[in-house]
Amino acid sequence: MLILLTKRFLLIFASLFLLANPVFAESIIDGAKDGPAIEGYDAVAYFAEGKPVEGKAEFVTEWHGAKWQFKSAENLDLFVNNPEKYAPQYGGHCAYAMSFDSFASGDPHRWKIEDGKLYLNANKFAQWRWEKNIPKNIKDADEYWPAKKKQLEDKKS
Repeated sequence: MLILLTKRFLLIFASLFLLANPVFAESIIDGAKDGPAIEGYDAVAYFAEGKPVEGKAEFVTEWHGAKWQFKSAENLDLFVNNPEKYAPQYGGHCAYAMSFDSFASGDPHRWKIEDGKLYLNANKFAQWRWEKNIPKNIKDADEYWPAKKKQLEDKKS
C-alpha cells in the first residue's frame, strides 16, 4: 500500500512539475531567456567556496546563449577558460527530473558536487530523492540528456 501511494505521489509530483515548468528555451541553459544562468549565481563559487554565491553584473560572460555572472574577475576568468568544468550538468536543469527524462528548473540552492561536477535540483524533495541513489540517477540522466539537449537546440533553431 505504501509503495503504491509513493508511486502515485511521485507521478503527481512529476506531472505538476511538467505543467508548472514548460520549456520555452532559446538556449540549452535553464532560465537563460529570463535572466542570467543559475539565477545569477557564480558557478565557480560552488567549487571554490562550497556554497552558492551571487554573481555581480560587472563580471559577466556569455556561454551557450546564456549570460553567466560571477563574484569576481578571477572566477570569471576560471569559467571562461573551462566552462564545462564549472557549469552545472544538464544545462542547469534539475538532475532528478532529468533522470526521469523530464525537464524541471534547477534551484541554485539545491545543489551537490559529485565527482567534480555540479548538479542542481528543483527543490528539497527532488534533492532528497536524487541523493538516495546518486550513481543511478546520474547514469539515467546522462542517458537522457543528449536527446533532451537536442530537443532544446531544435527549439532554438
